[in-house]
Amino acid sequence: MAALVGLGLAVAGCSSITNHRGYITDETLIQSVQPGLDNQRSVRGTLGQPTMISQFGDPVWYYISSRTQQAPFRQPRIDSHSVLAVHFDAAGNVVSTERSGIEQVAHIDPESDETPTLGRERGFLEDLFGNIGTVGSGAPTQGR
Repeated sequence: MAALVGLGLAVAGCSSITNHRGYITDETLIQSVQPGLDNQRSVRGTLGQPTMISQFGDPVWYYISSRTQQAPFRQPRIDSHSVLAVHFDAAGNVVSTERSGIEQVAHIDPESDETPTLGRERGFLEDLFGNIGTVGSGAPTQGR
């Protein structure tokens, strides 16, 4: 019996953790937003406060949702990601809606802890004494 309980605890400890971030999508509410019928007030009443609002160009409200999975002792990975963009005209009426998913997410893999730069490598002493003699050498000459 103790072995069975121990096995159950081991399996429960190895399960992954699901974490939801951002807007919780409801397909019925999203489908109810109709271009030409809804405006900013009705969209806010139906979908709630947007995750992000565009700052330039035509007004666009973004509802961003992401679900991650994390196995024990591992980094979290994105399981699903969706963005609902609601486009408005200048009067505040819905023009269109569009959805995108995980295919639009950019995966960035940092190269290392240092930022690669162009140019030559300088040592500690060159950094320390490298400017000796260069300060003031570019002074303009007088009397010409």
